[in-house]
Amino acid sequence: MINNQDIKLDASASAALSKGRLRLWLKILKTSKFIESELREKLRVEFGTTLPRFDVMSALERAENGLKMSEISGALKVSNGNVTGIVNRLSVEGNLMRMPVEGDRRAMRVCLTQKGRDTFAELAAVHEIWVGELLDGLGLSEVDQLAGLLDNTRGAHD
Repeated sequence: MINNQDIKLDASASAALSKGRLRLWLKILKTSKFIESELREKLRVEFGTTLPRFDVMSALERAENGLKMSEISGALKVSNGNVTGIVNRLSVEGNLMRMPVEGDRRAMRVCLTQKGRDTFAELAAVHEIWVGELLDGLGLSEVDQLAGLLDNTRGAHD
C-alpha cells in the first residue's frame, strides 16, 4: 500500500530529477559552446578559415561521390543559402569543384579536389589534436561511459 509520505517522496524525487536534468542540459550546452568557440578561434587564427568551411569539407570528405548542395545543407542542418556562400569560396580557392547532376539540370554535385583533400587532411589532423587537448581531463573509460550515456538520450540517434 502506498501512503501519502511515499507520494510526497516520489514527487520530490521527480522534481529533483527534473531540475538535475535541466542543470545537466545547461552544463552540456555550456561545454559544447566552449569547445566550439575554442575550435572556431584556433581555425581562424592558425589557418585563416572557419568552422563552417571545415564542416562542409568534412561532409564532402565522407562522400566519395560528392554531394548535392541540398545534401550538404541536410547533413550540416543549415540553409542552402549558408552552404552556397561557403561552397563558392572553397571553389574559388580550388578546394572543391562543381559538376552537373545527370538528369537534373538545376542540381550540382560538389566534390573535393585533390587540393581540398590535402587541405582537409591537414585541418582534420590538427582539429583532432585540439579536441584531444580540450578533453584531456577524460580517460578512455570516461569517454566511453559519457558517450554511452549521451547515446541514451532520444536525440543522439540522428
